[in-house]
Amino acid sequence: ILCDAVSTSAYSSPAKSLGDPGITPLSPSHIVKDSDADDAVEQLFLVVVAIDFGTTSSGYAYSFTKEPECIHVMRRWEGGDPGVSNQKTPTTILLTPERKFHSFGYAARDFYHDLDPTESKHWLYFEKFKMKLHTTGNLTMETDLTAANGKKVKALEIFAYALQFFKEQALKELSDQGGSDFENTEVRWVITVPAIWKQPAKQFMRQAAYKAGMASPENPEQLIIALEPEAASIYCRKLRLHQMIDLSSRAPVNGYSPSDTIGTGFTQAKEHVRRNRQSRTFLVENVIGEIWSELEEGDRYIVVDSGGGTVDMTVHQIRLPEGHLKELYKATGGPYGSLGVDYEFEKLLCKIFGEDFIEQFKIKRPAAWVDLMIAFESRKRAAAPDRTNPLNITLPFSFIDYYKKFRGHSVEHALRKSNVDFVKWSSQGMLRMSPDAMNALFKPTIDQIIQHLSDVFDKPEVTNVKFLFLVGGFAESPLLQQAVQSAFGSRCRVIIPQDVGLTILKGAVLFGLDPAVIKVRRSPLTYGVGVLNRFVEGKHPPEKLLIKDGTRWCTDVFDKFISADQSVALGETVTRSYTPAKPSQLVIVINIYSSEQDNVSFITESGVKKCGTLRLDLTGTDASVPSRREIKTLMQFGDTEIKAMAIDVATSKSVKVGIDFLNY
Repeated sequence: ILCDAVSTSAYSSPAKSLGDPGITPLSPSHIVKDSDADDAVEQLFLVVVAIDFGTTSSGYAYSFTKEPECIHVMRRWEGGDPGVSNQKTPTTILLTPERKFHSFGYAARDFYHDLDPTESKHWLYFEKFKMKLHTTGNLTMETDLTAANGKKVKALEIFAYALQFFKEQALKELSDQGGSDFENTEVRWVITVPAIWKQPAKQFMRQAAYKAGMASPENPEQLIIALEPEAASIYCRKLRLHQMIDLSSRAPVNGYSPSDTIGTGFTQAKEHVRRNRQSRTFLVENVIGEIWSELEEGDRYIVVDSGGGTVDMTVHQIRLPEGHLKELYKATGGPYGSLGVDYEFEKLLCKIFGEDFIEQFKIKRPAAWVDLMIAFESRKRAAAPDRTNPLNITLPFSFIDYYKKFRGHSVEHALRKSNVDFVKWSSQGMLRMSPDAMNALFKPTIDQIIQHLSDVFDKPEVTNVKFLFLVGGFAESPLLQQAVQSAFGSRCRVIIPQDVGLTILKGAVLFGLDPAVIKVRRSPLTYGVGVLNRFVEGKHPPEKLLIKDGTRWCTDVFDKFISADQSVALGETVTRSYTPAKPSQLVIVINIYSSEQDNVSFITESGVKKCGTLRLDLTGTDASVPSRREIKTLMQFGDTEIKAMAIDVATSKSVKVGIDFLNY
């Protein structure tokens, strides 16, 4: 493993360029499965607060560790939208012209909206910014986000502001409830992220939380990064029959007959939720729900978490007796969230009014554009498979006015000229969309979800799935429910929790109370370290040959710790032993690499990324060390994040590091 190897290009051999002694595996290289390697003393937190930081909306919920069966969902938000339940707040943030935090959620949106247009162009308004973490290929601490007015701000700052807002809201609510000030140190925080996010994005969330003061690198256990479908899975285990809708049941469920299950079942469930909303406290019985009790050892089920930005799919398997969960197939999915429907609407507007106009309108009248999308959001939620009457979307006055100035003719004229069927103009200033037109906006996104699910169902690990749990905000859409039911209802039972938008939030609270419930995960990447091996003629490429003190070495060898998609148990530790190639070497640097590929031979192969460095400084240690120094390297897997450690066996000197995907 190469000392302070800073390679100039991905393909130059760092060992050669630095004339570096490196280190070499001690034979035989051995693996120790040691789950007690790092039992940190469990800190006692008084409360677990989970934050579901969504693409379109966000919220938090909490539970006191003394009464884990009570989950409290945050206080109602001020200024909700007509026709949209407001147990979450929109993920929108507003900064002043001086780039200081001003407000979040409905408050940010309404304040921005009420600014005079001459003023509003100086304020920085952000919405739906979470997707940037998924779509940025080379995410770093320097990655920017663009505000509605086109100005750029560092993404880390925006995420930290948002998390700080939630931290303050939650602490204030806890203090009000308890009558005395609640300290941050008494809280264990859980932040949910999509399981399909790459490691840099997950780590980015942790860095933003540190910046927001929720936890610190010195006290990382205070913050858990939870995977959204895992959280959903944990909550679904607890569901009682009256808390869910079984789309595939042929018999009446809770007194509804199957034909009206989708529509009325949901309406009644919503009514029930609305009546109980004032209490905002959910009791989670400490039992395994009825559906769950039908599952036997080894049974498989799939959780489809469909949100605003991404759709995440995870296949889990039950392990008895405790009902622990094992991840069978690594999380997959993609950017197929309900935002796709908004993009289709935007494309439709471009088709009718011209792309040049829509681009200009967004820049010149950003607040009116936000208005238009709010109007669309509420109609989007009214789309249903059996709907017959049209949906009206109000166009803001400034849209109609600006269009006339821009084009010199009316909106009505544009609609007539555009030949877009199914969309008519109503004299009250509305776009009238036929149900078919609205459903067509959903089609591309829903088709992608169904296609992706079909691919997952075709995998050998995914045979005999018993249940499909459909969760997340987009799962409220009757169009998506119907599509999933008709595509997969014959293969498994499709189940929807009634408070489907809060499923992840509640599951994340349960996960924070007992993080060990998920026992086996799949490693998303292959991990290893760079070493020198003895050069073997005919086996090793000649360009990797390095001759040092008469010994022939092969440089840049990737010594693998774990393969992508390999099953890893919670806390499983893989250990390897190395020795410095040069006995007198006192500073030993071990570079950790990752790759999405399974079989990697050299760290110079394309797609291999450096993601960690262990620097063990042995200067000043006793000179009478053995001539063959043993350096033990441990990597701990199975958690949602990975830790690494190196120990000098002779002196017990050790160094620890978290795997870092953002700073290399």
